[in-house]
Amino acid sequence: MHAAFFVLLGASLVRFLLRHPGEPRTPWIIGLSVTLAALHVLLYVVGPARSADGPAASRPRLRLAAVLLVWAFLVVLAPSFAWCAVPLFYLALRTLPTRTALALVTLLTGFVVTAQLQLSTGGLDPTIVLGTPAVAAVAAATFVHMQRQAARQRTLIDDLLRTRRELAATERRAGTLAERQRLSMEIHDTLAQGLSSQQMLLQAADRTWDADPATARRHVRTATSIAERNLAEARRFVHDLAPADLAEAGARGGGLEEALRTVAARESARLRVDGTAPATPLPDRVQSALLRIAQGALANVREHAHASTTALTLTYLDDQVVLDIADDGRGFDTGTLPGPTGVRGHGLPAMRARVQQLGGTLAVESAPGEGTVLSAAIPLAIPLEPAP
Repeated sequence: MHAAFFVLLGASLVRFLLRHPGEPRTPWIIGLSVTLAALHVLLYVVGPARSADGPAASRPRLRLAAVLLVWAFLVVLAPSFAWCAVPLFYLALRTLPTRTALALVTLLTGFVVTAQLQLSTGGLDPTIVLGTPAVAAVAAATFVHMQRQAARQRTLIDDLLRTRRELAATERRAGTLAERQRLSMEIHDTLAQGLSSQQMLLQAADRTWDADPATARRHVRTATSIAERNLAEARRFVHDLAPADLAEAGARGGGLEEALRTVAARESARLRVDGTAPATPLPDRVQSALLRIAQGALANVREHAHASTTALTLTYLDDQVVLDIADDGRGFDTGTLPGPTGVRGHGLPAMRARVQQLGGTLAVESAPGEGTVLSAAIPLAIPLEPAP
């Protein structure tokens, strides 16, 4: 629109100079043309870009009035300048409310028709009387349609942005809940189990302190050892690192098998490894999950099973790795407990959640007086995203 305005203004000035050379009004025409061009540049080209100061620059209606006033003087002196009306129509439509702008466009159209009829030498010219209003109507209708389209697009964009914000908030809430669940499982499998063991050992030490001081001191030393491991686990949580046993095994150049041997030895259990480990080490989250499952299962055996022997078996198959924890304790009735395989407390659901997040399965087989076997199977090709 800016380019069209300056082209039409320049063409009207050239036409006047060619048709009316040396007339007394020529200096006025040139001066008003330069003034109109300067006003347009200052108020509509440079002004918005530089946030120009002053009442004329800060008030859109005053800017429009100034430009229209100078243009009206030009049209009165030289009717050919009426061709500049079309860009000015758009300025009015952009500046004023729709109804006010359409009324002003109608008024300006009548003004332009009157000016054009003064140029006509053949009497009443139908092209001027009908063509000029038609051009004005097309310009106004086009602008109003574009304005409505822009309003609809703004509404759609606002809806899209709002939806994106809501989706981001939902994802943040889901991530927070998932992280809380992960931390609850981590705390239960390590800190909570350790604290429970310490409580049992200290209670046993208190009961035997007078009758058997040596046994009481042994319970206290064991509780102290568990407290040290729990402190290491707590520090790992703070730094969001791997389980302490797994990290220590890695520092010695070992991996999951060595970490499982350490845990098994601590709980007086046996570890057997079947099959050949894959050439590529298991992902860290698979190793962490299997070690956490072993820690939780052995803690359950120590606290509830009253078993004399416990065995861990790590089996490498072609497409999965399986960890079995078997004990000869008192067992329990899985059929009377909730869950797909009968789970109790928080330990087994936490183990199941760990395995399911890696696309695996957890099975529990037990019966009163016949011990318990817990089996966790995780595929070697784990999913990129946690399973729901």
